[in-house]
Amino acid sequence: MTPAIEISEVHKRFGNLHALRGVDLTVAQGEFFALLGPNGAGKTTLINILAGLSRATQGSSRVMGHDVVDDYRNARRALGVVPQELVYDAFFSVREMLRFQSGYFGLCKNDAWIDELLHNLGLTDKADTPTRLLSGGMKRRVLIAQALVHKPPVIVLDEPTAGVDVALRQNLWGFIRRLNRDGHTIVLTTHYLEEAETLCSRIAMLKQGQVIALDTTHNLLSAHAAIQVRLKLDPNRLPDALRPLLVAEEAGCFRLVLEDYSRLEKVLATLREANVSVDELEVSKPDLEEVFLQIMGKEVAR
Repeated sequence: MTPAIEISEVHKRFGNLHALRGVDLTVAQGEFFALLGPNGAGKTTLINILAGLSRATQGSSRVMGHDVVDDYRNARRALGVVPQELVYDAFFSVREMLRFQSGYFGLCKNDAWIDELLHNLGLTDKADTPTRLLSGGMKRRVLIAQALVHKPPVIVLDEPTAGVDVALRQNLWGFIRRLNRDGHTIVLTTHYLEEAETLCSRIAMLKQGQVIALDTTHNLLSAHAAIQVRLKLDPNRLPDALRPLLVAEEAGCFRLVLEDYSRLEKVLATLREANVSVDELEVSKPDLEEVFLQIMGKEVAR
């Protein structure tokens, strides 16, 4: 099956700035894929190349098998992008904007789908309101509707829930999940890493224009699945034998990192031998945010 997105050895330079450094990525059709990284990592630059808003200095990109430069018309039709920035025409109503956007893709009778988008994005009562009068959160909803109005098989969401209230966020993800179940490929960039952990089956992490991690969400979490133990002790001292496991000391508690659960009994035995009792004990596994910080920290240390 043709991949939804193929990015091969893509470089992008802005003068002396080497923003993308040989990025290779393949996203399969029907995937819910996350592209994560700190600010300035190159995520938006990569999306702009896919969308035709910028041209790679070197390398090639395809959307549903269509080269974004040589076959740009079909590549654009296959892609819907929700940008970070609030970009809208202040003089049209929400419905007029969506009709114009439909027309760009040759869709003259698209009102049924527009009505469905308005309903799912909570915009029905704003359909005839000029976009300049909408709140920031409402404007972001309109951008999402614009990206989906031509029913593209590949949807890129660049920080789609930034500045969006909790209720809309839940409604939006329910709608996006439905589109994914219907076969649409979703590529998400977000700083809300719990969203990526919950929604995405595979994750790429980008830093300084390079992919530094690429795997399934399950494998990334498992590979960094050191167990964290938070202890409140009496007396409030940690035996020297446990000091190598200490990662943080906060609010009278010690946070240790263990390789697996079998190590916990050894920790408790060491405490008993030192005549230290446990007042509180909390065991947890790292979430995607902690894994992200670990991976980025390792790269910094190199």
